[in-house]
Amino acid sequence: MREAKVPIGVSARHVHLSQEDLERLFGKGYELHPYKPLSQPGQYAAEEEVELIGPKRSLKVRILGPVRKNTQVELALTDVIYLGLPTIPPVRDSGDIEGTPGIKIKGPLGEIELTKGVIIAWRHIHTPKNIAEELGFVDKQLVKVRVEGIRAVIFENVLIRISDKFTWEFHIDTDEANAAFVKNGDTATVIFEPAKLPQSI
Repeated sequence: MREAKVPIGVSARHVHLSQEDLERLFGKGYELHPYKPLSQPGQYAAEEEVELIGPKRSLKVRILGPVRKNTQVELALTDVIYLGLPTIPPVRDSGDIEGTPGIKIKGPLGEIELTKGVIIAWRHIHTPKNIAEELGFVDKQLVKVRVEGIRAVIFENVLIRISDKFTWEFHIDTDEANAAFVKNGDTATVIFEPAKLPQSI
């Protein structure tokens, strides 16, 4: 069975906003101000933050840019429990928000009440096309990824996402990273098995 090393990127809770929702929260014509670049080309953490309002508590969350077609909130299960959301969001690939719960988002100049858009992100590997061809991956394939250490784990059902816009990196959320005692920049191992495709993507 072949294996390949991949760097780990830990994705903390964050919000992607549409331009329309950005303006409702920050004012007409507002543009995000990049704070620092992220590992994926063209993506950045913005200076701006918003407040997620839950039934029990609220959380300040950073906005990631650039703006998107649809607003999306990505949380770890721990965040969901802290906020007291009545429905646990489904595990979804980014952008797949149909049938997901909503949440209230508060900005400095306004509020929005999402009717959908809250997800727990499907663990995934950003895969450039050249690496996918070299390793024999197909888009939306599921693989296993092994993390070594004192709390070694094997993550199953890891989604392969292929694009020329991607940098090779394994993305997990903070709950998953904490459980495995890993951080940004650590290395994991992709375990090669016959291609398996998920039923819900």
